[in-house]
Amino acid sequence: MNTNDDSSALASPSRPANYGSASQTIFRRHTELKRGLSARQVQMIAIAGTIGTGLFLGTGRSLAQGGPASMLICYGLVGFIVYITLLLLGEMATQYPVAGSFNAYTTRFFSPSYGFALGWNYWFNDAVSVASDLTAAQLVLQFWTVENAWIVSLVFWVFLVGVNALHVGGYGELEYWLSSLKIITVIAFIITGTLVNIGVNTEQKFIGLANWKIAGAPFVGGFGGFARVFVTASFAFGGTESLGITAGETKNPSKNMPRIVKLVFWRIMVFYILTILVIGLNVPWDYPNLSNRSTTTSPFTIVFELAGSSAAASTMNTVILTSVLSAGNHALFAGTRVLHGLSITTPHQAPKLFSWTTSAGTPIPALLMTSSISALCFSSSFIGSGELWGWLQNIVGVSNQIAWLSIGLSSWRFRKAWIQQGRSLEELKFRASWTWPWGPPFVIIAVTLLILIQGWSSVIPTFSPLDFISFYIEIPIIAVMFTAWMLLKRPRHANDEPSEDSSDTDPLLPRSNKHANDRTISRFHDLVDAETVDLFADEYTEEEQSDSDAEDEATKRKTGRMRLVWSLYYWLI
Repeated sequence: MNTNDDSSALASPSRPANYGSASQTIFRRHTELKRGLSARQVQMIAIAGTIGTGLFLGTGRSLAQGGPASMLICYGLVGFIVYITLLLLGEMATQYPVAGSFNAYTTRFFSPSYGFALGWNYWFNDAVSVASDLTAAQLVLQFWTVENAWIVSLVFWVFLVGVNALHVGGYGELEYWLSSLKIITVIAFIITGTLVNIGVNTEQKFIGLANWKIAGAPFVGGFGGFARVFVTASFAFGGTESLGITAGETKNPSKNMPRIVKLVFWRIMVFYILTILVIGLNVPWDYPNLSNRSTTTSPFTIVFELAGSSAAASTMNTVILTSVLSAGNHALFAGTRVLHGLSITTPHQAPKLFSWTTSAGTPIPALLMTSSISALCFSSSFIGSGELWGWLQNIVGVSNQIAWLSIGLSSWRFRKAWIQQGRSLEELKFRASWTWPWGPPFVIIAVTLLILIQGWSSVIPTFSPLDFISFYIEIPIIAVMFTAWMLLKRPRHANDEPSEDSSDTDPLLPRSNKHANDRTISRFHDLVDAETVDLFADEYTEEEQSDSDAEDEATKRKTGRMRLVWSLYYWLI
C-alpha cells in the first residue's frame, strides 16, 4: 500500500499545515497493513486456500452427484480456467500490489460501481466460507459419532479469531505448517489409493475401472449431474485468487509474486487431478452416506478404510479436521483484508471503523465483523449438516466464479489502457505473453457459461426452490448493489471534485473520473475510461533487499548433513 503523506488534504484556514500532516500520519499508522508475509508463507497461503474442505469433503459430494467421469472432466476444466485467471491477476498484482487486490483492480480499471458490489460480494463469500468450514468440521466429527459437534465448531471459531488477531506473520506461520501437513497427506493418499486400486485392499482384488462401470456411472444424473459438479469444483479451487489479496502484505512483491504465480498452481493441479482420479477409481458413486442431507463422508477416509487400516482412517480424519481449521483460517484472513480494503477506498465503500488497525497492522474491527457471520454454522442442528454445507458450498462456489469473472473484466480493461496509453509491454514487471490477447475474453465467456448452466438440475426435471436460490441468489444481489452505488454515489460529471478525504494515492480511487477533460459520465454506467485511467500511481518500486532469513535458513539446510531430506522437503513444499 502506498503510504506517501499528503498533508495538503487535511490543511485548512483554521488548522496549521503541520496539524494536518501529524493527524494524517497518525491516521495512516492505524489504518496500514504490514508487509509481514514471506515468499514461503504466501505460497503456503495459496495452497491452503485451494487444498481444503473442497478437496477432502467436496469431492464426495461431486462423486455422488455427477459420477467419476463428470468429476474428472469438470475439475480439469475449472482448473484450466483458474490457471488462466491466475496469470491475469498476477500481471496486475505484481504491477500494483495494493490492499484489496482484484476488488481494487475492478474499481480502478473497470467500474467503481461494479467494484463496490464485487467487494461486498467477495467479503460475504469469505465470511460464509468460514461458516462453511466450521460446518464441515461437524461433518468430519461424525466419523467418530461425536454428539454436540457444534461445541467443537465454537472452539475452532475462538481459536481462529485469536490467531488472526495477532501479527500477520503468526497467521502466515500457522498456514505454512498446516499446509505442509496437508500436502504430505495428499501424497500419502495418492500412494495408498494406487495400492488399493491394484489389489492391496481388504478384499484382495484388483479394482481397476470397475467403479466406472457400475450402474449409473461414469456420468451420474445426466447433464444436470455433470453441470452441478462445476459449482463444487469452483468451491474447491476457490482461494487461488487470494494471491492478489496477500499482495499488499507480501515482501518484495515484484520478485515473489511472479515466482508464486508460475509455480503454485501447477503443484495444485497435480495434486487435484491425481487425487480426483484416485477417488473416482476406488470409491463407488453410490457408497453409503457418501453425501446426503445429514452427512457427507470424506473419500480420503473411505480409501484408507478400504486399505484395511482403521487406525490410518482415523488418522486421516484427524488430518482432514486440521485442514478444515486451515481453510477457515485462510477465509477469515482474506475476508478481514477485503473488508479493510473497502473501508479505505475513496469514497468509502464500508464504514471507516473497519479501517482501524493495531500497531502490528491487524484490522480488529474488520476481523470481528467477518467472524460474526460464522454463526450460520450453528443452524446445522435445524437444517442438517450435510444439507446446510451443500447450500453454503453452492453460494461460495458461485461467488468464486464471480471473482474470476471480475478478474477477467479488470484484466481486459487494464491491458486495453496499457496499450492505448502507449506504455511498452516491457514495462510490465510480469507478463504472461501467451495469454495475449485471448486470455481475458476466454475467462469472461467461460465463467459466464459456468454460472448459467451449473444450476440446470435445480430447474430440470423438477424445480427445487432452495437449490435454485443457492445457485443464483448472488446475481440479483450484485445487480442491485451495482445500480444503487452508481445512482447514489458516483459523481454526475467526470470533473467533479473528489471529497476532502480523498487521496491521489488511494489504490481504489477511479482516476478516470478525476481527469477526464470534463466529459459527462453516462447515466447508464460508470465504465472507466481506458485512455485516462492513471497507470503510474501505486506502481511498486522494488527496493534492493537481501534474501529473507527463511531463505538463508533453507540454503543452510540444503547444504548440511540432512541435505537430501531437506531438499526433498523443499521440493515438495
